[in-house]
Amino acid sequence: MDVTKACAGLLLTISVACGAVAAEHDHAAMAPSADSPCQDSTQPASLRCGLTPSSVFDSRGRLWLVWVQGGHVYLNRSDDRGRTFSAPVAVNRTPEKIAAHGENRPKIALGPEGQLYVSWTQTLEKRFTGHIRFARSLDGGRSFDAPLTVNDDHAEIGHRFESLVVDDAGRIFLAWLDKRDQAAAQRSGKPYRGAALYYAWSDDAGRSFKANRKLRDSSCECCRIVSAVDPDGNPAFLWRHVFGDNIRDHALVTFAGPEQPGETVRVTFDEWQVDACPHHGPALAIDAQGIYHMAWYNNAAQRHGLFYAFSRDAGRTLSEPMSFGNYAAAAGHPSVLARDGRVYLLWQEFDGAATHLKLMQSSEGGRQWSPARDVAHADGEVDYPFLVADAMRVYAAWQTHADGYRLIPLDEAAHASRP
Repeated sequence: MDVTKACAGLLLTISVACGAVAAEHDHAAMAPSADSPCQDSTQPASLRCGLTPSSVFDSRGRLWLVWVQGGHVYLNRSDDRGRTFSAPVAVNRTPEKIAAHGENRPKIALGPEGQLYVSWTQTLEKRFTGHIRFARSLDGGRSFDAPLTVNDDHAEIGHRFESLVVDDAGRIFLAWLDKRDQAAAQRSGKPYRGAALYYAWSDDAGRSFKANRKLRDSSCECCRIVSAVDPDGNPAFLWRHVFGDNIRDHALVTFAGPEQPGETVRVTFDEWQVDACPHHGPALAIDAQGIYHMAWYNNAAQRHGLFYAFSRDAGRTLSEPMSFGNYAAAAGHPSVLARDGRVYLLWQEFDGAATHLKLMQSSEGGRQWSPARDVAHADGEVDYPFLVADAMRVYAAWQTHADGYRLIPLDEAAHASRP
């Protein structure tokens, strides 16, 4: 069966199931219907018509979002928890092709003095190629400096699926999937599995980045990388990795300093052997006690579906993985958040007619969990869900074709589902 053709053109709700075994290709993002005002290119940019939003709260409770429309990354802000939004500001003044699908979307992070940092993947003419782009705003989002290309080889190969994080010292880290080593191996006739994980960092608020450094060979080619900061202020990255003979499990690295990546440790052992990219990256949160909370998907023969585990020693040992979600309903694309002694798991399921957001909570550091419950549902095309938090509450952030961007307070989730 040609899995790529089988998955092409399906809605994101359905692509959860196909994406588990899809060969490397880009899934389509939510597209407006033919009669939608979003099809009118003369209309001004709007979040309602935007693709793949990413969002974060600042310390003042303002919600910042970045999203894609018409060759631009846009930024806007809400001062009232998503009820109203500021006028959008173009992050890149000159339009370019931008990756905008579930696993690869623009990212936003905050600096210690109110700086706004945005990253994205610029797609190039050749399939599966791109550049890692970065722009910053030093005036509260009113304008952005010209974008930088962070990958320093500039070859027309794969540099994609970046992850953006700022450590407690204000240093900016970008990690991404890079195919320069694969290209070199092909030129010399040598085998090479997957891509490589590269990173670069900045200590001048994003004015420039240090030279690219390789973290690890043989990462999976097209699953998202996730990042978090530990209690010591250091970044950690979690990604799907290719072990041995196409075993697609997960690996983790925690830094001790910007030039000191720690040991790469394997953190999942599902033994999923597949000669394809699943398009299904993991989720990571680190709590104030330094406990790593991880969620992931696998489709191995013996053990498959969504799983959660925690680690008290930066991934060297893990709790027994806990299965969650309904595999038969294509449970997938989890998000995890830890704060104030509680852990939250959010994911989506498809019942054949609608996509449902499911939530579980733990008040015991991930040892015991509440039953899963619906927090929202939507017909038609949907984006992946994400957990975000301000000083008071935790929210599900979700973009749907029917309703646009939704910020759902999870302590009021029983009232958030549409009839």
